[in-house]
Amino acid sequence: MTVAFALARRELVRFFRQPSRIVGAVAPPLLVWLLMGFGFGSSFRAPGGSLAYFFPGTILLVVLFASIFSTISVIEDRREGFLQGVLVSPAHPFEIALGKVMGGTLLGLLQGGSLLLLVPFLGFPWRSLAFLEAIGILCLVAFALTGLGFAIAWSLESTQGFHSVMNLFLLPMWLLSGAFFPMAGAAPWLRVVMSLDPLTYGLAALRRGLDPAGSADLPSFGLSALVTLGFGVLTMAISVIVVERKPAPS
Repeated sequence: MTVAFALARRELVRFFRQPSRIVGAVAPPLLVWLLMGFGFGSSFRAPGGSLAYFFPGTILLVVLFASIFSTISVIEDRREGFLQGVLVSPAHPFEIALGKVMGGTLLGLLQGGSLLLLVPFLGFPWRSLAFLEAIGILCLVAFALTGLGFAIAWSLESTQGFHSVMNLFLLPMWLLSGAFFPMAGAAPWLRVVMSLDPLTYGLAALRRGLDPAGSADLPSFGLSALVTLGFGVLTMAISVIVVERKPAPS
């Protein structure tokens, strides 16, 4: 575990030495949230108003952006020769994958969790238990998304290709999670697709934690947390497998 913690710490140090990454990960989702919230206005009828409805999805988008930016470091480490040095060390593939994923998870939790400070100003009932539930769900979501990003980045050689592939996976997952429109009003076939999206359950758990009374039509918190945990275990397992079976391109 020493290797894993060292790699995770390296991700944090790199992040705080690049303030532009903070702006790049947080500013675009916040801008989208404000534009959508005020743009829909009263035409979007949701409990608490449009700003409150889009807020959990915005937090999820911040975590998604953080996972993308953090796993780009896999490609950068390969170019700098650092990754090759780690691979020839006695470190186990599980430690390598876990360290990189842990680093991305902490960054996603740091950036997405900071937005929870806005909860009292959006009309959500403030409960200390709800705050802890939200933090726990964000941790699981960040872990799962970073694991997915790591597994994809490991096999790619360019940041341009990585962005294209990640946009193909993650943005549709976010749009179909219920962040942009509720499942209840969608077409029947689209509801089926949304129910198969693992981010749907992460967002449902986050909504239930923030506003239990306004989330009666969503999956239960227990089911949502379990699916999100399973998604995280799956992406972590895939990350370890790709490290074991496929050497990183040089």
